[in-house]
Amino acid sequence: QVQLVESGGGLVQAGGSLRLSCAASGRTFSRYVMGWFRQAPGKEREFVARITWNGGTTYIIDSVKGRFTISRDNAKNTIYLGMNSLRPEDTALYYCAAGPNWTTAPRTYTYWGQGTQVTVSS
Repeated sequence: QVQLVESGGGLVQAGGSLRLSCAASGRTFSRYVMGWFRQAPGKEREFVARITWNGGTTYIIDSVKGRFTISRDNAKNTIYLGMNSLRPEDTALYYCAAGPNWTTAPRTYTYWGQGTQVTVSS
């Protein structure tokens, strides 16, 4: 099993920055691909980015590429989502997740954190 705990969300003005953290634990967490998702009120959960623990292979959706960066610190068992030039449309509950495959579909991810709220004011 895998346990995931997100942190780092908050309220920022448009153009500001935040860095989200997701601490992973459990005996098998390193076998999973790690992803970041977000869900705004009334909208479906959206894939944002993913990364592997060992090779650090990453993928980020085009709509946030250049503003968001996914990274990991293996020594801390933590992945990060760096967010710059934030926009009001980035407002959402952000989740980290772990899944066995290199996919973007939420249903393919097995473990989820509780989420951390990101609110961007105009």
